[in-house]
Amino acid sequence: MGDGTGTSAQVVQQELAAVLDRLRVGVFALDGHDRIVWANAASLAFLSCSAPEVVGRGLRALLHPGARPVPPPRPAGEDAGAPAVPAADRTWLSRGDGSPLAVRWFPLPVDSGGGGGVRLLAFDTDEDGPGHRPAGPSSYTRTLSERDRLALLADTTAQLIYNIDVDESLRRVVELLLPRLADWAVIDLITETEEVNRSLVLHARSDGLEVREDLQGPMPPVPASSPMPLSMALRGVASTLAGPKTYDVPPDSAVALEQRKLFTATGIETAAIAPVQGPSEVLGAITLGRTAGEEPFTPGDLELLENIGRRIGIALENARHYQRQRQVAATMQRYLLPQLPRLTGVEMTARYLPAPDASHVGGDWYDAFPLPNGDTALVVGDVVGHDLEAAAGMAQLRNMLRAYTWAQDEPPHHTVERLDQAMSHITDVSMATLVLARLTTAPTGGRALRWTNAGHPPPLLLDSAGRTRFLDDGRGILLGASANRPRPDAHVHLPPGSTLLFYTDGLIESRRQPLDVGLKRLSEHAADLGHRQLDVFVDQLLARSRPADNDDDVALLAIRIPSTT
Repeated sequence: MGDGTGTSAQVVQQELAAVLDRLRVGVFALDGHDRIVWANAASLAFLSCSAPEVVGRGLRALLHPGARPVPPPRPAGEDAGAPAVPAADRTWLSRGDGSPLAVRWFPLPVDSGGGGGVRLLAFDTDEDGPGHRPAGPSSYTRTLSERDRLALLADTTAQLIYNIDVDESLRRVVELLLPRLADWAVIDLITETEEVNRSLVLHARSDGLEVREDLQGPMPPVPASSPMPLSMALRGVASTLAGPKTYDVPPDSAVALEQRKLFTATGIETAAIAPVQGPSEVLGAITLGRTAGEEPFTPGDLELLENIGRRIGIALENARHYQRQRQVAATMQRYLLPQLPRLTGVEMTARYLPAPDASHVGGDWYDAFPLPNGDTALVVGDVVGHDLEAAAGMAQLRNMLRAYTWAQDEPPHHTVERLDQAMSHITDVSMATLVLARLTTAPTGGRALRWTNAGHPPPLLLDSAGRTRFLDDGRGILLGASANRPRPDAHVHLPPGSTLLFYTDGLIESRRQPLDVGLKRLSEHAADLGHRQLDVFVDQLLARSRPADNDDDVALLAIRIPSTT
């Protein structure tokens, strides 16, 4: 291990960058050739540019045509007490859309350590003349060009598409808007039971964004006919620009009363309020607020907020639909997973773990049931897909397999052949993998297993001495690939003290490693845990073997033949 010096230096650099990023003036870091190597958030906001559009360019390339030269940063080694370049040194930079931006320059005294290091140059906008603007969030320019508006809508869409957690997505969208467009942002959502909840209140302070949990919480019901801005937005009737006097009138509803309390608590004097509108229903409203001394919102700002509200609405409606679908599928899986039979002389346990990602509902299942001749059927399978259709297909296939196995006293491979031939005709399943096994009592005593494998990961057999082997025999192609191809059977004796494990691929598959690595990991962990009680063995095996990056569900069925001693 090192002494941590490099790591400490990196932490310090990150903290310094974070401090500069919070300044309300623009800051460029320049190399020895006056190329910009870093730009803080305020400078990018002033210029309406992204970091890749600025970093790497020469400082002179940002000058607007006809502008006076930029004063150089203070040379390295110059006395720190020497006077800075006066604030009257002004010039014009080009915004991302080509329009001029009047700025005042403030070279910062930085010792570059020999003249070859990074130098800093700060600037403030000068659009209000020689006077200083008030500090705080309002020091950001809030007049967005058409290019900026399109970029903001694209960023909003990206946050809503690529984040599964809806609450986190909403938070990130609001962070795009503050303090760029407003000092306050409020999101009110209508739940699926028609209740209104003030889900997020965020304030842009001079030292960062603050969540005001004291202003969040349940809201009164949406009034049926109120003309007040928030009420109309929550009904999806209209978007509105609200001024200082909008909520000074006597409230006509409990919602208006709550909104007046909000304006009083936050100091909001001008606001833009728009519906959060999904494709088929209104899901809430979004409010942006500016405090005293701010310019009022414009119709263009309101149109932008309407577009953002529609994007949020689409994401929320899709998320709610998806969550309902997932709940149906999860309920279906829960009711379909069987109660395990009690067998004399055999221990049995099973587990089902849903996918870590809530967007993945799988078709994995296990099954075990007694047969008329005294055998026990053991099954593990996986229907292709990760949605409600996969869960429904799993139910169809499971029930068909149960019926065929119970009705016909046949070897497992004949049963699976029959299932494969019928599957495309009477189910919605296109492809699936499974292992069907019969646990029997051997003529010479003890237990034996006869099985067929349709494209599924092989069962794992662990003996009492801790030796493991995969049961690779009896292997055929997956269901749905070729219904007319004969399937093999295999047979093995299960000695006392042995443990047999059936599982689905969620236990072994990883996007970063070959399947053989997952199989080897499973085998090694099973050997290490083989002496544990069966339930403990299964739980710890799941915890150790399941890859961290696997986004699939897992079904697992384990049996153990007790030792004779």
